[in-house]
Amino acid sequence: MTDKLNELTAAGVAVWLDDLSRVRLSSGGLDQLRREKHVAGVTTNPTIFAKALSDADEYNWQLRDLATRGVDVEEAVRMLTTYDVRWACDVMRPSYDGSDGVDGRVSIEVDPRSAHDADKTVAEAKALWWLVDRPNLFIKIPATEEGLSAITDTLAEGISVNVTLIFGLDRYSAVMEAFLAGLEQAKANGHDLSTIGSVASFFVSRVDSEVDKRLEKIGSDQAKALRGKAAVANAQLAYERYTEVFSSDRWKALEAAGAHPQRPLWASTSTKNPDYRDVIYVEELIAAGTVNTMPESVIHAYADHGETRGDTVTGSYDAARQVFADLESVGIDMSDVIATLEREGVEKFEVSWQELLDGVRKSLDAAKQGTGAPNKAATGNAQAAQKAGGA
Repeated sequence: MTDKLNELTAAGVAVWLDDLSRVRLSSGGLDQLRREKHVAGVTTNPTIFAKALSDADEYNWQLRDLATRGVDVEEAVRMLTTYDVRWACDVMRPSYDGSDGVDGRVSIEVDPRSAHDADKTVAEAKALWWLVDRPNLFIKIPATEEGLSAITDTLAEGISVNVTLIFGLDRYSAVMEAFLAGLEQAKANGHDLSTIGSVASFFVSRVDSEVDKRLEKIGSDQAKALRGKAAVANAQLAYERYTEVFSSDRWKALEAAGAHPQRPLWASTSTKNPDYRDVIYVEELIAAGTVNTMPESVIHAYADHGETRGDTVTGSYDAARQVFADLESVGIDMSDVIATLEREGVEKFEVSWQELLDGVRKSLDAAKQGTGAPNKAATGNAQAAQKAGGA
């Protein structure tokens, strides 16, 4: 049988898993995906952790210890999540070593409630980097306006960064600028640039969800014919900007000093519309030097029936621009779409973070009372949120 995920990897797309739990770690499931499905990295977010901690008994012993120590819920969440991420970093270490530090990365996100506070974001990024203490860690920082300076300042400390919640092209350009500035400062601060990694997580399926909803409301045949086209076009044009920035003289100077490029990462790649092909956001976004982070279901779907047709991004730019022109002609305001998605993206992760805090608080209380069972009440909400989530 053809190894479809190997073909995807050979085409320059790094396959990452958009999920993590202690059950996945203790069962050896993550290592199996690394060995058998070419999974070369892991992304997490507050929604993923809210689900993991709400429906597994694997955390009981640590919750009892944390309750005995009398730690507060914020510290407990950090101890629980960094434990999993540290373990995952060790599992993925062979991929890290085998790729000279490019792959094998595992991401943990700063508290999303700090998304609009650059100083808090940097302080937490430094704390998480110290807590996990693994070279193949990524600190996830949302690409809000305030997050841009935090990205630069965190990279300047020699800390690797996964920039998350990117939806629009202009914000993506600003993210790449923040990356370049961060590496320049890191170099000035004496850091080895070859050890600093970064990806820019460009969200995909959520763009179609929002645009399609607006096209349905418009209701014309012309509008309906544009459904399912915005997300891929948006990502393709993002890759065009990536190739421009990372062929510039400014980048070449950093590359000569040992720097690795900030790869585009396609996030939120599970289809939300069952009418669309389940691997569309993988097949239509194949290009060298990219990452596609997928739920396990999408990984298995691609292994079963994915089609690697070579580069499906380069050369598509004019067609992508025409999609944007057509969307504008029927009344779609893409700037408003992007603003809405960014606002909702941060809000969704804030909700998940609160669910995580509430669940851990109840579990700590149960452990103090001797019952010891983690709270399962948040499971339904966390699972529903995960369905609409992404990296």
